[in-house]
Amino acid sequence: MKSLQTRNPIWQVIGASSVGTLIEWYDFYIFGSLAPIIAAQFFPKTDPTAALLATLATFAAGFIVRPFGALVFGRLGDMIGRKYTFLLTLILMGGSTFLIGLVPGYASIGFAAPIIVLLLRLIQGLALGGEYGGAATYVAEHAPAGKRGYYTSWIQTTATLGLLLSLGIILSTRSHLDADAGLSVQKFEEWGWRIPFLLSIVLLGVSVYIRLRMKESPLFTALKASGKTSSNPIRESFAHRSNLKMVLLALFGMVMGQGVVWYTGQFYAQTFLENACRIDFGQTRTILIWSIMLATPFFILFGWLSDHIGRKWIMLAGMLLAIVSYRPVYQAMLNTASTQGLTADPSLERVDRSMSPAQGQDWSLVHVTTHRAFPNGIVEKEVRKDTLYHDERPVLSGAPKVSRELPSDKYRWMVMLVFIQILFVTMVYGPIAAFLVEMFPTRIRYTSMSLPYHVGNGVFGGLTPFIAVLLTTMNAHDPLVGLWYPICVAGICLAIGTLYVSNKIDPNVND
Repeated sequence: MKSLQTRNPIWQVIGASSVGTLIEWYDFYIFGSLAPIIAAQFFPKTDPTAALLATLATFAAGFIVRPFGALVFGRLGDMIGRKYTFLLTLILMGGSTFLIGLVPGYASIGFAAPIIVLLLRLIQGLALGGEYGGAATYVAEHAPAGKRGYYTSWIQTTATLGLLLSLGIILSTRSHLDADAGLSVQKFEEWGWRIPFLLSIVLLGVSVYIRLRMKESPLFTALKASGKTSSNPIRESFAHRSNLKMVLLALFGMVMGQGVVWYTGQFYAQTFLENACRIDFGQTRTILIWSIMLATPFFILFGWLSDHIGRKWIMLAGMLLAIVSYRPVYQAMLNTASTQGLTADPSLERVDRSMSPAQGQDWSLVHVTTHRAFPNGIVEKEVRKDTLYHDERPVLSGAPKVSRELPSDKYRWMVMLVFIQILFVTMVYGPIAAFLVEMFPTRIRYTSMSLPYHVGNGVFGGLTPFIAVLLTTMNAHDPLVGLWYPICVAGICLAIGTLYVSNKIDPNVND
């Protein structure tokens, strides 16, 4: 009975922290998961590639401001407490996500649409900048000695599970619209994409209720009772040479590499599947879902292992594996989805047509979908939107959109290729919270650990999809050129971490 009483509080803390953090990640990631559709909604449709890049840049903007959120909310967290600070970040995140679902499209309000979305993304980024440090610190300061890696690794799963939740709701929304099979894609792209954003208000209410019932961290409560809280956490964190050195070492020796590995495995992989491999929207999301579900337990495994052998070598091993395997893995993804040199069987070709009259207009939108089956089992789907005028003027053909559906064997192999990447993510991300918490003293921990984490993840990591797509656009002859960005950043971090980061395990450090 005694052991049960001892264990209950920490699991309550983990549960309450995880639910709120998971919902914040959900809010943040539905934007990235719907990037191609959002590009068509909030930017001019004349250049789809430019619109996608603009959307990814807007997505990245939310990451770039995360370090500023880390400073603002880190300071509050070290001065007034962990609980109320990351309650505030939760409300800001959920509110701005809900409002994105209400913003009119480019066709209605012109360039005001992307500007409003950008401002809301900046608010999201600021809020997330204060969220992670608070949740990780809160759990770590409740964890018993020698088990910080294990207990904080549960918080590490929330980022991946938030992505999983966003993908699940997106797919279920799209599936629900399949009642009108011929027009389901049109409905989802026109207004159905807003539903996952609007649902965030319900999730927000649940998580706010849970977090209001939490108590303050015992270590911070004791610090505050003794009158030893910091009056200026930012100055103490970055003006004192010894602490600034630890901040920079954390960033360039560990978090920078962790960030690019994380966003390559869970975001650039999605972009690559959809744009380079041309995998169908639904299959792309289910490939990610299966890969995430298979890999998520490894966050806990590597967090637990770091309590026994140290954090450093587990995280650096993940970076090394990513560096040497990214190009072979992504080449295998291309090969798996390729129909090059193959000829479709003309006897299996199928053409579907559906018409959607434009209300109050003299034309209708015609969807022409051509299905082609290849000898390797891949089914290619070409969708063309035609504008048919009622006075029988010539049809104006739109640019076709091509996607592919993989047969079961290739689908399973693609899941394995993405799983390998997310396995690297679990190695670098599972132990990182405990690693950062133990680098800094309690009085300035929220501020000190939040900044390197959000610079490494927000700037270096968050820019990964944008820079990778940009490099691919500039060097179209090499579809793998975008991988050089995460490979180089992880390589620099691997070198610095190997030479200068300590593997010392001291569960009572800085408390």
